[in-house]
Amino acid sequence: MVSLDTRKLLARVAENWPAKVLSIALALLLFVFHFMNTLEERFFSVPLVVETDGNLIPSSAYTRMIRISVRGDAARVRSLLEEDVEPYINLKGKEKGIYRAPVLVRAQGTAQGLEPLEIKVEPLEISIALDQKVSKYVPLKANTRGPLQRGYELVSATLSPSQALIEGPAELMKGIAELATDLIELEGRSEDFSIMVSILNRDPLVVIQGNGMTEFQGSIREILGLENFTQLPIAIDRLHERFIGELDVLVGSVRLEGSQRALEQYQPPAAFLYVDCSAISEPGTYTLPVAAQPTQDFRLLRKEPERVTVQVRLRNP
Repeated sequence: MVSLDTRKLLARVAENWPAKVLSIALALLLFVFHFMNTLEERFFSVPLVVETDGNLIPSSAYTRMIRISVRGDAARVRSLLEEDVEPYINLKGKEKGIYRAPVLVRAQGTAQGLEPLEIKVEPLEISIALDQKVSKYVPLKANTRGPLQRGYELVSATLSPSQALIEGPAELMKGIAELATDLIELEGRSEDFSIMVSILNRDPLVVIQGNGMTEFQGSIREILGLENFTQLPIAIDRLHERFIGELDVLVGSVRLEGSQRALEQYQPPAAFLYVDCSAISEPGTYTLPVAAQPTQDFRLLRKEPERVTVQVRLRNP
């Protein structure tokens, strides 16, 4: 039997019950609203980890960066580092083939033990192909551009190391015969030089072992040219003033070798070709060698004529 006091208590509780229910609902809404306002959401992109076993690696293009959204207590979410949340797909135990796997998340570092913490990933799953992993050495090719300074040529170009060890899926590796370097500018150069340059890797499925660098050494020299100079007067040199000399051949020619640029601008001086008559002491007919003035810049390859005839007579009183 319900006592009088109990009936009074129930009557008071039931009194204006719609207003009381509404008040409780509003209080719950305010609590949820306050709680939601204390949560914070962060977005960042993190590299996907592909977990396999054996000697298998990805052999097709796949989404490498996963968009991560983390929602939780504002202070805790702000303290998270990107590397604290690791997205991955688990393909352990799989064989060569094509698979579609869900993207999982591994909390580590400061993300461990943070509750409540809501983590979402995008995309939710990844399509990927697996193939056998192989490695091999391939030669490197220097990728040069631009002309040297005018009149110079690249005599030799070497790379050290001259080959690189690469690793990748078997089918893809069959088509790789060499790797090129990053661009090496030659324009305007006129001296030997060396430079460290990156090895270009155009396929993200292929990994270059080491630091991915090689040293380019270029040897440069001036281009040697040949030039013929003709119709050069032949001079009579050092003939005693008592005599007058006459040559049977008045002009000659020479062939010079030297810097191409310098040869293009060179003009032989007067009396470049001459006949030394210092030994003549009396009138007569003499056959003497034709000489050329020495030059430090060029090498004399040929001269014509080699010898001329000089008719020497006394000068009139």
